[in-house]
Amino acid sequence: MTEATKTDVREIPFQTADGGTATLADYGDDVLLIVNVASKCGLTPQYEQLEQLQRAYADRGFTVLGFPCNQFMGQEPGSMDEILEYCSMTWGVSFPVFDKVKVNGGKAAPLYKALKKADDAEGNTGPILWNFEKFVLTPEGAVHRFRPSVKPDDPAIVEVIERSLPR
Repeated sequence: MTEATKTDVREIPFQTADGGTATLADYGDDVLLIVNVASKCGLTPQYEQLEQLQRAYADRGFTVLGFPCNQFMGQEPGSMDEILEYCSMTWGVSFPVFDKVKVNGGKAAPLYKALKKADDAEGNTGPILWNFEKFVLTPEGAVHRFRPSVKPDDPAIVEVIERSLPR
């Protein structure tokens, strides 16, 4: 877990699916689960668990935020319209899905440059390993990082979400 000031991460602008601009601050003090997603990945079924979390906790101050990424073996090749339709029709996604991003390299989205400074359970920081890497941002500004193989409904993620929600 890495402590960050709210403005460090929450004020970084990124593009919405319709070409607008947003920040994490637009979600107030919600607990946020930020995930780089892809439609043609072996981990794509994690969309189901992401949506289950969204439905379970949305009314308590929690939001999943999906950022499509085509950086890993071209596993998110579609247009934004195709991605949004796929998410809605295949997985019933109700959480926000934003514009495609790069998560690694010199052209990585500023939000992901900041998130990659957070360490995972083993204390490792650095590049995103694959699609479906997860970051839980608490209202206090703590960033908890979970690698792609950790499923969204893993007890470690659920515990961070539940203890960070308003009581």
